[in-house]
Amino acid sequence: MRADQLDPAVLAALGRLELVARWAVDGFIQGLHRSPRKGFSVEFAEHRPYMPGDDLRYLDWRIAARADRWVVKQFEEETNARAMIVLDVSASMQWTGDPARLTKLAYAERLAAAMALLLLRQRDAVGLVRFDAEVRDVVPPRSHRTQWTRLVAAFSHPGGGKDSQVADALFQAGRLVRRPGFVVLISDLLTDPAPAADAARTLRARGHEVLVLHIMDPAERDLAEEGEARFIDPETAHDVSASPSEVRSTYRNTVQEALAEWRSALGRAGARYALAVTDEPFGRPLRYLVGVNGRGAMI
Repeated sequence: MRADQLDPAVLAALGRLELVARWAVDGFIQGLHRSPRKGFSVEFAEHRPYMPGDDLRYLDWRIAARADRWVVKQFEEETNARAMIVLDVSASMQWTGDPARLTKLAYAERLAAAMALLLLRQRDAVGLVRFDAEVRDVVPPRSHRTQWTRLVAAFSHPGGGKDSQVADALFQAGRLVRRPGFVVLISDLLTDPAPAADAARTLRARGHEVLVLHIMDPAERDLAEEGEARFIDPETAHDVSASPSEVRSTYRNTVQEALAEWRSALGRAGARYALAVTDEPFGRPLRYLVGVNGRGAMI
């Protein structure tokens, strides 16, 4: 089975964040190449000089043999886009409903790293904003080889603030993407939708595509029925004791209403919204990225 289709906790146990990202991206690209609907354009556009590290499959060997000149073929969809990944590292993201699963943050970090690597392999410029109650890290978008090292280093920095200032982080990302590009927000969205939607609307008005990946643990969607439980908000420390069997139906309805509110608010703002659950293989949310950056349709 390809790495992008494995259980994310199993894959994460096999290596460090950067290795997991590489495995997920390699598996994902392998899957695209096997699909009858290619993820990347095959329409030739022009040549450019060969640079060390270029894929040798795209070398034009005829020109090399005839003119002793090394050039590679570029294709119509090679737009050299500029992208920012906006990652929520607040306290609520450090939660999991089962020790056998990744925390929301561990899942989101590996997904963000895989997305960044996929974009860099497409020669896009990629940057990163990490935030909680404030913007923690800003890595401006670059497409150089050293960018991957900078991004991996940023993932290891601390976070854990007791709030999620989504709007501020989105505005910070938008300032770093000067021409139309795209912004990917990865968050559990435990905050008011209105400011985030307003920020997304502003980014769309500037010509940026916006994708919001809503990270959830399966236990957040569906309460277990057995036993007594104490529910604690990790960001406010407010706690309530209750029997899950008594509140399960109401809880489900509340969750569905919250998801619908986010989907509606972001849809009106012109952003794309998708749910990513932490027991879901990385391949599915990676396909959302392929859809939003114009390199292929969502499959």
